Amino acid sequence: MDLSDFNAAASADVTPALLACCDVPAWATAVRDGRPYPDLGSLLATADEAARRFTRADVDRALAAHPRIGDRPQGQGTEAVWSRHEQSAVRSDADTRLALAEGNRAYEDRFGRVFLICAAGLPAEDILTALQARLGNDQETEAAVVADELRKIALLRLRRVVESSPVGAA
Repeated sequence: MDLSDFNAAASADVTPALLACCDVPAWATAVRDGRPYPDLGSLLATADEAARRFTRADVDRALAAHPRIGDRPQGQGTEAVWSRHEQSAVRSDADTRLALAEGNRAYEDRFGRVFLICAAGLPAEDILTALQARLGNDQETEAAVVADELRKIALLRLRRVVESSPVGAA
């Protein structure tokens, strides 16, 4: 769908697309209810502002839809297809894959949630470096980083929705 389709669509049709971008109902409602948007920039500005209000509960809910970095997301749903596309650069050698798996476990032990990073376009080595660096964060700092990474992912996916790109396109 393009922006004019997005603006004109019934709420019942737009809401699932927004929740596929980011499973935070308050965010989806704010973006949906801001229609009509005169241009993509206005839409993304509203989405960005709404994402900057994510609560800890919002982030926890949204994280439930995200696979571990380096794992191949399963299923054919929109979120799984997008995750596979976003993590497509996370192909790496066996040592890096092992380090990512170990880092994921250490991160989950430390913070009690999956490691989230906007992986689109990042090589596995950069993701591993970020993971290792973020293991040194305190809980509050890391919560802010995770919310910001979730915001980036939501905006990236929303852009895909309204630019009429096929779900798996770059």
